[in-house]
Amino acid sequence: MFLSDFEVDTSLSASAPLLLIDDLHFAYPDGRVALRGVSLRIARGEKVALVGPNGAGKSTLLLHLNGILRGKGRIEVAGVPVKEHTLPQVRARVGLVFQNPDDQLFSPTVFEDVAFGPLHMGLAADEVRARVERALAMVGMSAYHERHPYHLSVGEKKRIAIATVLAMEPEILALDEPSASLDPRARRGLINLLRDLPVTMLVSTHDMAMVQELFDRMVIMDEGRVIADGRAATLLDDQALLEAHGLEAPWKERGVRD
Repeated sequence: MFLSDFEVDTSLSASAPLLLIDDLHFAYPDGRVALRGVSLRIARGEKVALVGPNGAGKSTLLLHLNGILRGKGRIEVAGVPVKEHTLPQVRARVGLVFQNPDDQLFSPTVFEDVAFGPLHMGLAADEVRARVERALAMVGMSAYHERHPYHLSVGEKKRIAIATVLAMEPEILALDEPSASLDPRARRGLINLLRDLPVTMLVSTHDMAMVQELFDRMVIMDEGRVIADGRAATLLDDQALLEAHGLEAPWKERGVRD
């Protein structure tokens, strides 16, 4: 099955999408082709799941959103093209959260980690502090200002990593495998957090139960291509499609069908 086989709701993203990706290609220096003509449009306010097997190109795609990787094709964030000279503007608009929070947390205290981005935007000290306090409140970590990040649990670190990008007040949040390595309680807390955050999201994940619960729209990638893009409930119900692209329905993950 391919993209054209599914009904896609484009009523919001047909005009002025918040994120526009058009015919994006990318190969790594060793010659491995990771993206083969990826096109995607996400409207402001959408929360979109990006799924697919390992090696499908999901993480590579996310790294293009703020110019960490640069392929051939067109990417625009809030109308700003991703170019060398626009990277500061783009990176203020795209909050990228890595799978491993230790790749994002490096300061002696939580406050300093969350303040890092706003400080480098040249904001006044009062505004930096206000942004840190808002971001920590949004992730339920207001009491953690002076804590050492390396002493926190994985779930707490993931929340702080999200706060570091929320402090930049991005227009879109891009998360790579946010529920990976979390115990059930931390995973449940993360799902509730992502549901409540009032920001556009593109979330790469293997957690199909989370997709079923949290996302209205799902994009399936495989071998560097967008295979299907449509309503999550419809795609999740197509067992043949999921199995063809290394995915399992959420009820199979839980070992029971509702």
